[in-house]
Amino acid sequence: MTVTNPYLKRVYDQVEKRDGDQKEFLQAVREVFETLEPAVEAHPEYEANGVVERLVEPERVIKFRVAWVDDQGAIQVNRGYRVQFNSAIGPYKGGLRFHPTVTESVVKFLGFEQILKNALTTLPMGGAKGGSDFDPRGRSDGEVMRFCQAFMTELNRHIGQFTDVPAGDINVGAREIGYLFGQYKRIRNEYSGTLTGKGLEFGGSLIRTEATGYGLCYYTSDALKALRNDSFQGKTVVISGSGNVAIFATEKATQLGATVVTASDSNGYIYDPAGINLHVVKDIKLNKRGRIKEYADRVPGSEYHEGSAGVWNVKCDIALPCATQNEIDGESAQKLVDNGCTVVCEGANMPSTPEAIAVYQAHNVLYGPAKAANAGGVAVSGLEMSQNSLRLAWTAEEVDERLKGIMNSIVTESLAAAKEYGLEGNLMAGANIAGFVKVANAMVAQGVL
Repeated sequence: MTVTNPYLKRVYDQVEKRDGDQKEFLQAVREVFETLEPAVEAHPEYEANGVVERLVEPERVIKFRVAWVDDQGAIQVNRGYRVQFNSAIGPYKGGLRFHPTVTESVVKFLGFEQILKNALTTLPMGGAKGGSDFDPRGRSDGEVMRFCQAFMTELNRHIGQFTDVPAGDINVGAREIGYLFGQYKRIRNEYSGTLTGKGLEFGGSLIRTEATGYGLCYYTSDALKALRNDSFQGKTVVISGSGNVAIFATEKATQLGATVVTASDSNGYIYDPAGINLHVVKDIKLNKRGRIKEYADRVPGSEYHEGSAGVWNVKCDIALPCATQNEIDGESAQKLVDNGCTVVCEGANMPSTPEAIAVYQAHNVLYGPAKAANAGGVAVSGLEMSQNSLRLAWTAEEVDERLKGIMNSIVTESLAAAKEYGLEGNLMAGANIAGFVKVANAMVAQGVL
């Protein structure tokens, strides 16, 4: 796949010249650009207003030192980031990731994807992302608290309920959000919905924890119905990861009639032909913060295999990657196809490499890209913002129905955009175009900023 439109090619070459060392960011930009050509050609006003040049350049990149003291009294120093990418359709919105792999490139790719993802939700949210190279694994609650407080001491001056509303991401769950929110409240002396993913006791939303995984399955179900007149019923599903996204995707896929046979972490994966026992996985991962290999010791008939990439060798009808970026390469994608997989929808951010996507397209795999398929998390974050502004809480049933409606609209809008621009049935192109056109039109209307 290549970028051939002269305008898009010129902008991509400029991005590559400026940010040539940021491979994840370049990958995200290239994947989007390769599908935008018909939309850009149909709207010459985008080039005249420099929309694409401005879209790929963040409005603000914040990079800061985070110094904190561990349990031994030693001073630790990490790097913190917040990339406020685009605010054309609403305040900046996007998660915080705490992981050793976090770099400026990773945060920029995530923020860029977030622009289009948030636009697809139909909610008024701009795109942002942030995080740190801090690793909370193996750290005590006290160490995590002190790190979060140090992180927020700097971040607080750049965020606010009408400016930028962070949420959680990898390794930033209820514990971390609680510490971050507490420090924000202490420093700013205000109680506002400036972070989402909060506990239910202090402004959180029901279904937020489940939202990305549930939304992924709602999206997949709607796409299956629209494009294949099919469903989850009776299907074998392979899911990677064992965090919130994977756990609740497993839960919802099972409720929809599928058998989920895998879960994984960074060390390896488990295979359970009888179907994953979620009670055990939740105990290991959510309660004990343990490793997935413990599952095989507790569930007869299951197997543990070293190496997380091996999960894609398991035979399945549907694959839902829910771990991390670039976890499926071309070879893994081919193995999925050879083993009968006909549907890949992404719960993680950019989990498929360009080579993997090429394999999906060559074999007519129903492919749901992350910015559409995993938008349920940020959608319910947006609903949490609404509830905080209204000073009320909706029931789980109300939030779940709104989530279902949002995921259905994402499938519908993606397919409509793909059809309008001569790419009928292409969910990836449709999602990119639908999100881009909404943001681009807002940017044109607001002038050169």
